[in-house]
Amino acid sequence: MNDSQGTWLTQDAYDRLTQELEQLEGPGRTEIAERIAAARDEGDLKENGGYHAAREEQGKMEARIAELKRLLKNAVVGETPKDDGVVEPGMVVTISMAGQERTFLLGNREIADGDEKLEVFSPESPLGAAILGSSVSDTIDYTAPNGKSLPIEIVKATPYKI
Repeated sequence: MNDSQGTWLTQDAYDRLTQELEQLEGPGRTEIAERIAAARDEGDLKENGGYHAAREEQGKMEARIAELKRLLKNAVVGETPKDDGVVEPGMVVTISMAGQERTFLLGNREIADGDEKLEVFSPESPLGAAILGSSVSDTIDYTAPNGKSLPIEIVKATPYKI
């Protein structure tokens, strides 16, 4: 799957992101506008830390709104994959590479719902593309970005659950 097809999201992730967008565009924008207006009323804008902080927060919020709109507009919504050991978006995959095990989510960071401990690889990444469609116990020849060829064994592949 590539960007022209959109980003794969579970229905839960899509719904959660839609709610976040609605909150940011409605109450979020209203709240930040009120904070900017209140800080502006305090006087000299050059030395008004509250005003500058609120404007910076507004910029970050608008960037997140734009990111969510792009993501949701191009999203491909799918059901949580079956627990059949096949590597596909929405699966937590454990691989063995160069004698070390590594576990990650194949998909989009937004599916992980803020789980910062879980590493995420997109299906379009070199590693994601190499293992996509393989099954548990398969060994794949993977050419790393540095040009080195490595065998990767698929140890485990289970659907991501929040």
